[in-house]
Amino acid sequence: MFRDRRDAGERLADALADVRETHGGTATVLGIPRGGVVVADAVAERLSAPLDVVIPRKLGAPGNPELAIGAVAPGVRVLDERMVRALSVPESYLDREVGRAEKEIERRERRFRVGLPPLDLNGRAAIVVDDGVATGSTAVAALRWARARGAAAVVLAVPVAPALSVRQLSSDADEVVALETPDLFHAVGQWYAQFGQVSDEEVVRILGRRSSVPS
Repeated sequence: MFRDRRDAGERLADALADVRETHGGTATVLGIPRGGVVVADAVAERLSAPLDVVIPRKLGAPGNPELAIGAVAPGVRVLDERMVRALSVPESYLDREVGRAEKEIERRERRFRVGLPPLDLNGRAAIVVDDGVATGSTAVAALRWARARGAAAVVLAVPVAPALSVRQLSSDADEVVALETPDLFHAVGQWYAQFGQVSDEEVVRILGRRSSVPS
């Protein structure tokens, strides 16, 4: 059990102490908004690394938006083909859902970065951080986005993730660091004593404070 996201990030940072040396000496930490940015802030501070965001969005199933059938990130589209076939999801629905997700990504890009471009990942290790993983679809989209932007290595770092998801995510990451990997998993929030909602304003404040950290 983690006290809160900050506690989770500090404990995660301890497990990431050797990541930069293992993957080339330079690293950029990428938080997945919103909650993952709070965790990533603690990681970046401990590692003295620059902090940015990667903004994936889940694609929800017809009639059940909480059920993930895939995810998108800027320029990246990930589909759970097995789930799409099982639910007989029409292409027209996928197109609408992808369009909706991309519009929300654009909104968050403008809101969080305040006009600044993404940090350059070329030749660096990208450490993608979230406050936890459930199905892993958004994490896959985030990892592939970082890889497409030229990251020399891509590491996924989370406080908690189901053991099955960790094994599956290993095919998209050079390394997966998860502090807790339970076989029985219901929700990320059950692993935190405090798991309140994180606002857009807090994400903007964190990114603004960390933007002065040298690379």
